[in-house]
Amino acid sequence: MSELVASDFEDGVLHVTLLRHEKRNALSNALIAAIETTLTKWSERDDVSVVVLTGGGDKAFASGGDLKELESLRGEADAVAFAARTRAALDTIRCFPVPVVAVLHGDALGGGAELAMACDLRIAMAHARIGFLQAKLNIATAWGGGTDLFNIVGPSRALRLLATAEVLNAADAQRLGLVDAVAPEGTEAAGFVKSYVTQMVQPPQVMRAIKSLATMHRFGGPAEERAVREGACFAKAWVHDDHWAAVAKMAGSRK
Repeated sequence: MSELVASDFEDGVLHVTLLRHEKRNALSNALIAAIETTLTKWSERDDVSVVVLTGGGDKAFASGGDLKELESLRGEADAVAFAARTRAALDTIRCFPVPVVAVLHGDALGGGAELAMACDLRIAMAHARIGFLQAKLNIATAWGGGTDLFNIVGPSRALRLLATAEVLNAADAQRLGLVDAVAPEGTEAAGFVKSYVTQMVQPPQVMRAIKSLATMHRFGGPAEERAVREGACFAKAWVHDDHWAAVAKMAGSRK
């Protein structure tokens, strides 16, 4: 475990928390590496059903890249290498074997928005905001967040959001599909997150099968390959004792 990231596991749910709240969870190289290391380690476990990714504190999920570090990137080759390295780190979220839920306790801006978009689902507190501010720095997205945005809201809306660098409140973000659920004003955060996540916690092999479908849709690939992978995930869940227990329970209820 890194001092920049905390992880806690209970009842099939892995909670991963960014611990750089004094810097509004700005995504330094060290923090990005810590996220990648933590998720890579936990991806080897077969008892995780859902991951919840949260920014420490209540002001920011992640406020973007660490600008002091980024000032040192002056050459094009260095910028290309940095973008590739960071995108690879966020791909550990996109390709994590079970769904990852981002909890926006506060703002997700710039690179922080890209981190949120790398997750499978996003839920937000009423005061949270999300925005792609890259255009204000005369740059574009670099870590896969732009591609994610186009996939989720469609090309026209994504283009406008990127070009205007508009910051959306939680309600507007939900209307566009950037956020999947928003806590009512005054709602206690921990209870809201637990209620949302509990509804979707199924046995790990089921969640792995579901996430496999999401990953195939996200990254594409030949139709034959997608069919084979879907069938393999189905078969693994079918022969599991959890499946037969559910079948017996359903049969008993019908009787």
